[in-house]
Amino acid sequence: MRSGSEKALKAVGLVALAAFLVAFPGLAADPFVLSVGVVIISYAVLATAWNFVGGFTGYISLGHAAYSGLGGYATGLLVLRADLNPWVALLLGGVVVAVLAVPVGIAALRVRGASFVIVSIAVVLVLLLVFQSWGSVTGGSDGLRVPRPFGPDVLRPEQHQRFFHLHAVLLAVVLLCWWLVDRSRFGMGLKAIREDEDKARSLGVPTVRYKLAAFVVSAFFTALAGGLYALWFGFLDPIFQFSILVGANMVLMSLLGGVRSLFGPLVGAVVVGYATEFFKARYGDTQLHLVATGVLLAVVVLFLPDGIIPALRGLVDRLRPARASIREVTQEELAEEVRR
Repeated sequence: MRSGSEKALKAVGLVALAAFLVAFPGLAADPFVLSVGVVIISYAVLATAWNFVGGFTGYISLGHAAYSGLGGYATGLLVLRADLNPWVALLLGGVVVAVLAVPVGIAALRVRGASFVIVSIAVVLVLLLVFQSWGSVTGGSDGLRVPRPFGPDVLRPEQHQRFFHLHAVLLAVVLLCWWLVDRSRFGMGLKAIREDEDKARSLGVPTVRYKLAAFVVSAFFTALAGGLYALWFGFLDPIFQFSILVGANMVLMSLLGGVRSLFGPLVGAVVVGYATEFFKARYGDTQLHLVATGVLLAVVVLFLPDGIIPALRGLVDRLRPARASIREVTQEELAEEVRR
């Protein structure tokens, strides 16, 4: 009975979320609010894509901005230099980044813990230097202008609406893939790696292949999110695209919502994204939003180590009436059972 009610609640929640995502562009008070919505849903895609590595394997990557940045630049350069259709460039850019992630993953996943964190940071810093210095191709510190796919006749508010829905579709695809992996034998192997990698290997789990596959899938979806953001924003700056802060935000969003939950990164993205945009809008160019991010991270570590969704689930379980281990049977039910 309890599992049936939980499934019904989940179904209602999914329908409500889908309805909100469809209706939000029409409900937004002005183009600025709609642009904030695009930023937040872009964060949600990035955090959910990161969660293929962090949530399943337990490997914490602070350098995942490397793949969103590569995805953005790959998409922009394919449109500008190869004159490809923007949507073809987006998909091809994701594939290119996934291929590049294979050797990176083979090298980086040989280490664990703090060493892996350091390697992930090193990757994004190297890419930052390369894209800043390679001005003839990437535009260097001057940045790279990416033509928007819908043309100049589509006004900015309508651009926001279309890209919000495009991000929503991408988010749905990433969530579906995460859900499928979570319920597969592959996902069970990844969870075993997360809990105890050495024991998982001794039990026959191909840990190297599984970790690499999760890493590449994560890089692919992260690159798609970066490429879609590039098409929406229309400008790429290497300092922002390859910022450690972007990778740290992915980690914070996932931890805040709950890395072991399907919708954890989405919940974290809404909280962190809204808070970041609020502080930026209220306090301008100050670095107060960074202070707020640091405080939020400390709160998560101290008071919500498992995230918001697991905390709420635990609260509901505590408030729910305790169930007896042996079901009580009335006299009428017992007599009916005897007659049978």
